[in-house]
Amino acid sequence: METKQQLRNRLKSIEGHVRGIERMVEEDEYCVDIIKQTLAVQRALEKFNSIVLERHLQGCVTTAIRSEDAGERERVITELLQVFETSSKI
Repeated sequence: METKQQLRNRLKSIEGHVRGIERMVEEDEYCVDIIKQTLAVQRALEKFNSIVLERHLQGCVTTAIRSEDAGERERVITELLQVFETSSKI
């Protein structure tokens, strides 16, 4: 499982790529090259989200499901469903 520092490093890398895309736009680079870079950023964000979700499932969700509090179990399940419903509409 990745540490917070590793996650921050991933975000800094993504940020650098986005700045690179901004420079490409400013310099009127070839459109397909820009699209390739934006797709790479999207994949990097998807990987980041996957790692964060894994951490959430292994920590917060597991704790809530093992809890005696039925309301807490229902809350985390509803929360996850809402995230995936929202992401499918994008």
